[in-house]
Amino acid sequence: MADAQGAPRGWAAARKVVASRLRFTSLRLRLVVVFGLVALTAAVSASGIAYWLNREAVLTRTQDAVLHDFQQEMQNRASALPAHPTQDELQHTAGQMAGSSQRFSVLLVAQDERGKTVVGNSELGTFTLQNVPKSLQRAVNKQQAVSSSNKDAYHLYWQRIDDHGKPYLVGGTKVIGGGPTGYMLKSLEPEAKDLNSLAWSLGIATALALIGSALLAQAAATTVLRPVHRLGSAARRLGEGKLDTRLRVSGTDELADLSRTFNRAAESLEKKVADMSGREEASRRFVADMSHELRTPLTAITAVTEVLEEELDAETGSVDPMIEPAVRLVVSETRRLNDLVENLMEVTRFDAGTARLVVDDVDIADQITACIDARAWLDAVELDAERGIMARLDPRRLDVILANLIGNALKHGGSPVRVRVREEGEDLLIAVRDHGPGIPEDVLPHVFDRFYKASASRPRSEGSGLGLSIALENAHIHGGRITAANSPEGGAVFTLRLPRDASPLIEDGTREANGTEENAR
Repeated sequence: MADAQGAPRGWAAARKVVASRLRFTSLRLRLVVVFGLVALTAAVSASGIAYWLNREAVLTRTQDAVLHDFQQEMQNRASALPAHPTQDELQHTAGQMAGSSQRFSVLLVAQDERGKTVVGNSELGTFTLQNVPKSLQRAVNKQQAVSSSNKDAYHLYWQRIDDHGKPYLVGGTKVIGGGPTGYMLKSLEPEAKDLNSLAWSLGIATALALIGSALLAQAAATTVLRPVHRLGSAARRLGEGKLDTRLRVSGTDELADLSRTFNRAAESLEKKVADMSGREEASRRFVADMSHELRTPLTAITAVTEVLEEELDAETGSVDPMIEPAVRLVVSETRRLNDLVENLMEVTRFDAGTARLVVDDVDIADQITACIDARAWLDAVELDAERGIMARLDPRRLDVILANLIGNALKHGGSPVRVRVREEGEDLLIAVRDHGPGIPEDVLPHVFDRFYKASASRPRSEGSGLGLSIALENAHIHGGRITAANSPEGGAVFTLRLPRDASPLIEDGTREANGTEENAR
């Protein structure tokens, strides 16, 4: 049973450790994620801005150079053509214009003497009017009104297009003063490759920045969370009762202030607990000493009361009838006081942790029968237990538990009291049920409290108010428990659950006592 109890405690401790590690990891993860998001946002923003600025600079520089060269070629060569050139003249001029430093394709469009449209192409069949957007053609051929602010009737227009996934720059203009219309086509693929290389470089830089930020966040998280982890470990040790736990404080930051506050709180708590423990120990010692000192006079008083009781029961009637009630009251109250002193001494042993088990093999049915017979309860108690149910328990403490439960049922419940024994796995269940009115719901949580009186109108009773509390402590020392409830059929039911073998608890208690002695040394 000790292993069965130790396992849940071990699992609970393991769950606490795992939960604390998960929380610690979660905080670390949040720090890394925040650092990563900040670094990623900054890197992506910087890379995006750099890419956009470089893209505009590269394209604008290339575009301006090409358009300027094309415009110069139109003014120098296309304007030298006759008003109605032939196709060969257009073809020759287009070839000359394409041979400029920018290396673009040229398309010249004009009308011959018969009014027929003729076309000259620097690269036959590769650059035609179909490659020029209609909107650009309309803009090029549209004549503007000449004014002081607009001195030319025709302007140079350009547009960027994609043809089969490749970027191009298309430009067009008309010779001022009359002449052919010229179009040029310039591939922007080299610039696009340069920009792709730049994008890859910026992407790699962003990835490296993200990795660096993650490493930096890990280092920062370790630096920040190490004191937090130490604080959490110290708090756990403090919660386990190690009140001398202190933190080493270094620095002047907020975590150092928190550590100092923790140390002050732990020191104050240790002092208060020490004071309370001292007062509690003094109180227990006082009760134990008082109970011990009361036993001597009580022994003498008990002997005198027994003599008086014999005189009362004698046929001679030597006791004055006028004082007989007082004598009987003294006899009963002396017995009650004697029981109270014995119970107080038993309670102090439990509180001091000196109560020990002396186990033996017990036949449960025989033990219950002996308990009932010793107190002359055979006529008022029904026993439902099979012979041969054996358990390794402390017979004296089991007798105390049964006497208190059955006596309480007979005193406050109603006859007959039924005691039922059954086995449940490795446990033994003993149910004591009476046929009384049951226990009020507001009283159930307090039935095992010391000196608890269920009825304020009856502050005095034959019992000491410690019986059920002592029964519960005896069940606990066996590794068991007692529960109280009301039966659906009427009456109260007290259920005692004990392990079939309590001997492992003796070994655990011996090890704990030895450990305490070693610590004291």
